[in-house]
Amino acid sequence: MKNYNIPIFVPHEGCPFNCSFCNQKKITGADTSITTDKIREIIENHLKTLPKTACHVEAAFFGGSFTGIPIEKQREFLSVAYEYVKSGDIDGVRLSTRPDYISEEILKQLLRFGVTTIELGVQSLDNEVLEKSMRGHTEQDVYDAVSLIHKYPFSLGLQMMTGLPGDTDEKSIATAGKIIALKPDCVRIYPTLVVKDTLLEIMYKNGEYVPQTLEKSVRLCKKLLIMFEKNNISVIRMALVTTDEISPNGAVVAGPFHSSFRELVEGEIFFDDICAALDGGETGKTVSVNPKDISKAIGNRKINLKRIKEKYGIDLKITPDEKVEKGKIKFRKE
Repeated sequence: MKNYNIPIFVPHEGCPFNCSFCNQKKITGADTSITTDKIREIIENHLKTLPKTACHVEAAFFGGSFTGIPIEKQREFLSVAYEYVKSGDIDGVRLSTRPDYISEEILKQLLRFGVTTIELGVQSLDNEVLEKSMRGHTEQDVYDAVSLIHKYPFSLGLQMMTGLPGDTDEKSIATAGKIIALKPDCVRIYPTLVVKDTLLEIMYKNGEYVPQTLEKSVRLCKKLLIMFEKNNISVIRMALVTTDEISPNGAVVAGPFHSSFRELVEGEIFFDDICAALDGGETGKTVSVNPKDISKAIGNRKINLKRIKEKYGIDLKITPDEKVEKGKIKFRKE
């Protein structure tokens, strides 16, 4: 069954802080405040384009800290989405928020209005990184929020960022390990980009912040993706969605941007797997992968084929085979 989100952006709504990296109006492309009429319009328009069967649909409030919005306003927004839950047109409501804006009162209200999934913007589980990024919450706030959420029948998503001020690869890997221990249902990984009109842009231009290179970010996120997948935690997004604003020609000033960032990461995993097989004595020159993995296995601009040629002197062929499990490789016997 395929999952669909109906995105309803509430840029900066409920956010008590200006995190160093954040400009939600640039990131989401939404410059106006949301209204109940607008929520209804967004849901209606999306429902016209979605399949009627064999899918799971959630109205998704993104772009702000939803539970930081005044509780009466939360109720107004949720009541509109809940109409579509009660009618059976959608299956639930999803929202993103901060870990320090979770309480028993808030969770009980979310449950009453059909909320099925809560995503927490964790970003890091290192207090120094959180402080330097001006998050305004601590590592302990995350643990407290997750503990409360686990008392209720919500699906839990946790969002982390890499390359924040004060961050290192080791700290990001430690954050991923701590997230795994919290047993979320899904995770999002966002490499930090320097976006216009943020404190991070000022820090970058003053030489106080050095963003990760694309190569280093891909290498780190490869390790994180493997960690989460080994623990059966789905990584539902890696990197911000490319838009007119989230692009080098838009609001992105610096940082590891690539329109196919996840494919780069997964391509590195395929490269490592192929090399491991060849180093282990494999002599074949043809590798079969699931048809959905062809472009990843070949690599961006056929980089994996070029690197295999340079390293092993092999003109490797990569062919589709529906019998091969997604994410796996199979060498064909010559």
